[in-house]
Amino acid sequence: MKQSSIIAAVAAAAVLAGCAADDPNRQSKSGAAIGAIAGAVLGHQIEGDKGRYVGAAIGAITGAAVGTYMDDQQRELEEQLAAEQAANEIEMQRIDEETLQLSLNSGVTFDFNSDTVKPEFYSSLNKVANVLSKYQSTAVHVIGHTDSVGSESYNQDLSERRAGSVGSYLSAHGVSSQRLLLEGRGESEPRASNATEAGRAQNRRVEIYLRAIEEGRESEAFEKI
Repeated sequence: MKQSSIIAAVAAAAVLAGCAADDPNRQSKSGAAIGAIAGAVLGHQIEGDKGRYVGAAIGAITGAAVGTYMDDQQRELEEQLAAEQAANEIEMQRIDEETLQLSLNSGVTFDFNSDTVKPEFYSSLNKVANVLSKYQSTAVHVIGHTDSVGSESYNQDLSERRAGSVGSYLSAHGVSSQRLLLEGRGESEPRASNATEAGRAQNRRVEIYLRAIEEGRESEAFEKI
């Protein structure tokens, strides 16, 4: 992305920051602006097929501390999101010592064919953002997925927009854009068969992968999942 685009995004954020405090759309407007800035910054930080991180320095932790660090982060997320997990709104899975996965049910996150986060899901994302703000040595991969209904190109675009909306929300609530990677994968990675509505529902999701940023291996935390 060109430098002029970054300047434009920053200017947009400045305008929105000046919106009246009682503007009912202020939160969504500011989230969109911050998302634009995040996209601009990430455009400079990621290069190559593997998506290696090449941007500003981010705090890292020593290899010996990674396991405990991720254990603590997972425990806090489980405590904060207990209600959402019980209601199957958010699934949580430890992939390995360095990586934790959150899967957001798109049915509760977005309306049909929409990329706008539902207001009733704000509190859940606030909980995620609050925990991630405490754990600064975590790379945050936000990946959108769809079912196979509709054209492949439309689904790809929708998955990107939904990942962007979740990333923008987290960025607006304290998660540094330097830690965010936003990606859409459309219908290419189904979890279940698209032949049934139950399967399609599983495939419509946004996944958040949390990966520890380890000292000496910082770029690996930002490689594509």
